[in-house]
Amino acid sequence: MIVIAVANGAAREAWLVPRWLSTMALIVLLGLYMSFVFRRWPLSSSAQAIAVGAMWLALTVAFESGLGWWSGLSWAQMTAEYNLAAGRLWSLVPLWVGVAPYIFFRLTRP
Repeated sequence: MIVIAVANGAAREAWLVPRWLSTMALIVLLGLYMSFVFRRWPLSSSAQAIAVGAMWLALTVAFESGLGWWSGLSWAQMTAEYNLAAGRLWSLVPLWVGVAPYIFFRLTRP
């Protein structure tokens, strides 16, 4: 998922794609990736799906925080990316990463 996210960010910067479009594209690309992963390694229960989502969410936030810290960003700058009221849609990505495993589990169970 990191490779997909980094490639998406690089494409956004290279082609000056609006951030909202890049965010939506990343959500779709991550959904396609997750669909592949969960077909290959099906989730066995809703508890497992929730655990996977929680782990992916924690890893996503940890990666973003670490990358921001390494880049020299302040906590205020990093948390500003999560401000929906300011038009920053990034928070939709970790939200999607957190809930998608459960959604995919529910969609693939009779």
